[in-house]
Amino acid sequence: MSGTLNKVMLIGHTGDEVKMHYFEGGGCIGRFPLATNETYTNKTTGERVSNTEWHNIVVRNKAAEICEKYLSKGDKVYIEGRIKTRKWTDDKGLERYSTEIQCTDFTFLTTKQESGMQQPIQQPTAAHPMQQQAPATPATPAAPPQQPVEEDDLPF
Repeated sequence: MSGTLNKVMLIGHTGDEVKMHYFEGGGCIGRFPLATNETYTNKTTGERVSNTEWHNIVVRNKAAEICEKYLSKGDKVYIEGRIKTRKWTDDKGLERYSTEIQCTDFTFLTTKQESGMQQPIQQPTAAHPMQQQAPATPATPAAPPQQPVEEDDLPF
């Protein structure tokens, strides 16, 4: 195989709100930290060890606006993207490097009840097919009342 692959898949919790930067041409970029945890038992001491790794997530344009609107600190999210290392010069003239995850796809895993968002559903979207409601039909005395469709907490 002669090709290469740069693909990252993460499930973690946001460490802060999405910070937005807007450009003159109308584009925008959103940045937020994502924490992933690893827990294991040390075989020699029997002690439980927990490590947290922080990732810098970068989301662009419409996806950034969606993340800004719906993601809050502590929310669980699935991120898919690629690793990118940027080189920049700081105020003192020193070259610095930062490694980021350029997000290409994401799925919110925290439910609205868990995140405390109590916004009414205004329009069903393809991303949330369980929110679609049955079309209104004329009520007849023999027809049972329709039950609202409940959204489960499965990410798919």
